[in-house]
Amino acid sequence: MNVETMRRLVAGTAGHVDHGKTALLRALTGIDTDRLEEEKRRGITIDLGFAHLDLDSGIRVGFVDVPGHERFVKNMLAGVAGIDLVLFVIAADESIKPQTREHFDICRLLNVRHGIIVITKCDLVDAEILELVKLEAEEFVRGSFLEGAPVIPVSAVTGEGLAKLREEIGKLAERLPARQTTGHFRLPIDRAFVMKGFGTVVTGTLISGAVRLEEELEVHGLGRRVRVRGIQVHGAPVAEAFAGQRTALNLTGVEAKELRRGMVLTAPGLFRTTAVVDAHFTLLPEAKPLKQRAPVHFHAGTAEVTAEARLLDAGAAMEPGSEAFVRFKLAEPLLLLPGDRFIVRMFSPVVTIGGGVALDIDPPRVKHPAERLAKLFRATPAEALALLVHESPWGCSLSELVRRTGYSESQILEAGLTRLPAAEPWFIEPARVAALRERILETLRRFHAEQPLQTGMPKEDLRAAVLPGAPEFLLDGLVAGWEAVGAEGGRIRLADHRVTFGGDEQEALARIERAFQSAGLAAPELTGVLNGSGVEAGRARQLLQILLRNRRLIRISEDLVIHATALEQLKTLLSARRGERFTVPAFKEWTGVSRKFAIPLLEFLDREKITRREGDERVVL
Repeated sequence: MNVETMRRLVAGTAGHVDHGKTALLRALTGIDTDRLEEEKRRGITIDLGFAHLDLDSGIRVGFVDVPGHERFVKNMLAGVAGIDLVLFVIAADESIKPQTREHFDICRLLNVRHGIIVITKCDLVDAEILELVKLEAEEFVRGSFLEGAPVIPVSAVTGEGLAKLREEIGKLAERLPARQTTGHFRLPIDRAFVMKGFGTVVTGTLISGAVRLEEELEVHGLGRRVRVRGIQVHGAPVAEAFAGQRTALNLTGVEAKELRRGMVLTAPGLFRTTAVVDAHFTLLPEAKPLKQRAPVHFHAGTAEVTAEARLLDAGAAMEPGSEAFVRFKLAEPLLLLPGDRFIVRMFSPVVTIGGGVALDIDPPRVKHPAERLAKLFRATPAEALALLVHESPWGCSLSELVRRTGYSESQILEAGLTRLPAAEPWFIEPARVAALRERILETLRRFHAEQPLQTGMPKEDLRAAVLPGAPEFLLDGLVAGWEAVGAEGGRIRLADHRVTFGGDEQEALARIERAFQSAGLAAPELTGVLNGSGVEAGRARQLLQILLRNRRLIRISEDLVIHATALEQLKTLLSARRGERFTVPAFKEWTGVSRKFAIPLLEFLDREKITRREGDERVVL
């Protein structure tokens, strides 16, 4: 089967140091996962190793071999994140040891749901001891995700049990759902190095989505965009890699020395890193009480940073074995999304004390954050989206909801949220729409009462009064298709509003229009006309604006206004001379106006593309 179409799963090993995890994978796959010289010399796994096994069913299982030594647990955490199943390794000659317990706690806290218990080194003990270790293992995992899991004794030396283990891995792999490739691409980097002849290479487990050759990616933690020059899956070149695959990417646009474990690759522009994470957190029963503002080591994906734990529930400390909502203030920003699992280790001594799930990576300032997080913890995706939209005073864009949740565009669009017309889908709460529209109506009623001669309120003035700080397009979205209001010429009015004139205003309007109509192209002085209108200056200016909006008067320049009939007569005069070249003196002669009026009129005609200036002359178009 082609590697690009093969179903794929990722399995991890877990267990105490020197319990035979690496030897097991070597015997199972034929691949030595100890790649460092120090690992081979010391006989223990220090860093992550990788292997794969192709099953008869057409499923490829990628293995992440993780260190067992307590000094290297942070490397183990980088490997176990994102696995589908675990081979939980217990040596027959030593049974359950300290790192067995810690690795087991980590698997549970990271919500690993499937696995097989492998009793290694069974060739070193007799049948009675082996049966005792099996019973101890079954007792140890009782009540956990491994209760009832197969218990397979194996020997990497004699090969005993390996066929049975492959069979059980195959059975479990067939039951597990395939990784979704429709989500947003995310690849936490666990290694970065230079490969001769290729350049910068990074590796990691592709936890969601897919990546293709020549795609542009963003490196979170570095703030750089890079391009994919090559892709390998388990050493074989491919054109595309999918969620669930151990993936190596050859990148251009970055040096290997600039990259480090914990950085994350995504499609560009989708997500932002965060230094504040609100989470549901479980403190292990054997841990000490977690005090307010306690310093901790925070592990998520392949990243490790120091953090400060802020207990959001009442109380000065969190008791062992309890659960609570906790805010982690990270010393360095990480790329996290709601639903991501994490592990917390004590600052000193460095031991695992708990873990949990991220609920919000951009928490708002609220009076009772724990109550809000309780809603998010229980919420369906649609409910979580509705809460985020509710908390935003102006609503949320599709891209903002993707950034805050990590959900796909289709998930968000299908969540049943209320949308406003906009270039990008914009979601807003129905109650918020109703409240904002009521404020618009109140503002327009007040405006019409104070300015009865205005056809409507300028859009920018209405936006400043009702939607200060909102996106510019929001007002358009609120009034679009709304029968209660009308919009025209940059103004918004109540649908039933009509300009009505008092007797003196009607006379003043006619007086102003006659003054301009009788003047022709030799426009009268504005102030004089308004002063002679018979109404006070404020109302006279409003009447002038009405005549301008209705195109009865035409503004030629700041101080020059002419009647529409004068402009039409001028256009008729020029149309008879189409193609003719002329000078300013000739224009003065044709129209009978002075230079004071000729120059502004010609500049207006140029702007209207009735004439075109060419040096000292103009051409009638």
